[in-house]
Amino acid sequence: MGAAVTPPDQSAGLDAWLDYLEHLHHKPIELGLDRIRLVAERLQLTATDAKVITVAGTNGKGSTVRYLETILRADGYRTGVYISPHLQRYQERVRVGGEELSAERHVAAFAAIEAARGDVSLTYFEFGTLAAFWLLKQQQLDVWILEVGLGGRLDAVNILDADVGVLTSVGIDHIGFLGPDRTGIAREKAGIFRSGRPSVCGEPDFPEPVRTELQQRGIELQRVGFEFDYGMNEAGDWFWRDQNQQMNALPLPQLPLPNAATALAALTQLSLPVSREAIDEGLSRAREPGRLQLLPGEPATLLDVAHNPHAAKYLASYLLARFPYRPVYAVVGMLNDKDIAGTLAELAGVVSRWYFADLHEPRGARAGELKQALSADATAASQEFGTVTDAYEAACQQALAATSEGTTNGPLVLVCGSFYTVGKIGTEQ
Repeated sequence: MGAAVTPPDQSAGLDAWLDYLEHLHHKPIELGLDRIRLVAERLQLTATDAKVITVAGTNGKGSTVRYLETILRADGYRTGVYISPHLQRYQERVRVGGEELSAERHVAAFAAIEAARGDVSLTYFEFGTLAAFWLLKQQQLDVWILEVGLGGRLDAVNILDADVGVLTSVGIDHIGFLGPDRTGIAREKAGIFRSGRPSVCGEPDFPEPVRTELQQRGIELQRVGFEFDYGMNEAGDWFWRDQNQQMNALPLPQLPLPNAATALAALTQLSLPVSREAIDEGLSRAREPGRLQLLPGEPATLLDVAHNPHAAKYLASYLLARFPYRPVYAVVGMLNDKDIAGTLAELAGVVSRWYFADLHEPRGARAGELKQALSADATAASQEFGTVTDAYEAACQQALAATSEGTTNGPLVLVCGSFYTVGKIGTEQ
């Protein structure tokens, strides 16, 4: 049972409702489906006539969701999207037809969930998930695209049976909830898959014991490198293929290519026709705030929410490929329950200067903790700052100074380490 807090009325603003949600339940995270399913059934939210794609994974969920959304919309389908967390506005979590809904619509959804839940205590994420489903059911949608918040098997979005389940990657993260090794984590994330329904896996090193368990339950994975594959062409474009078809000369997207390949695999399993023209348009247009996002102006700034070693490794390879001759000035703020040392170690080979920042959110690490986590052989200069804004301003000033001194390739300012960190820097596209 949650603490005795008084719900706002429907005339209250969105901020008042979000504050209520934060104090409603006795734990910020409590995995399990019994409570949320009970409320969902009261509101008839456990089924929809729309196709449902559920996307889980350690990294790559947001990019995969965006690819699916832009491609389907390019072919005229009406999409609804639910993601988490948000960068700057809560309204970012729900999109209908590619657009956010108003604060007033979210408040109406919260009021509907509050009226239906009775004495059932819900976490912030559970309450928000039910509100998102309520909002999507008000629309005439062809496809719902749902991003798992944490894990999969016991995550709130898993109350819906996905028509296509998608697993983007398996890395070490959230070990306190999902287990300390990749096999256990993969098992939890694969909980979104359903027997007899398409199950797409973009993880090239999926644990074999879990695959065997899934087969015994009637779940056959469509795996990258096996049932589907992709690769670069000499012309600078790429190809995708499965056992039935091959698509050549695909446009190279801005977001990570592995996630584009996984999204295409999911679309081939969706039983909705998708034209090649829509695929090309969607791949070309897909953008996600805070993910490999290059801001306009000087100095050049790249935002990326990489916050674990798996994501940092990809980010480092991206920097080497796209900015091979530019010094990287890294503004980093992280949460203290992440693998700070492992994440920084993956970036150390490409970073010229570190600008560590305190995060003042719950579980936020201090700049000094980040500096201490650097390995002994990390030789790049480092500074500590009280806020992300201060760190970013210092990095920009020093990058501009280096450029004015005649550096051929001016420094790139990288902002990474957490959604909180990236969210404090402008992300308007």
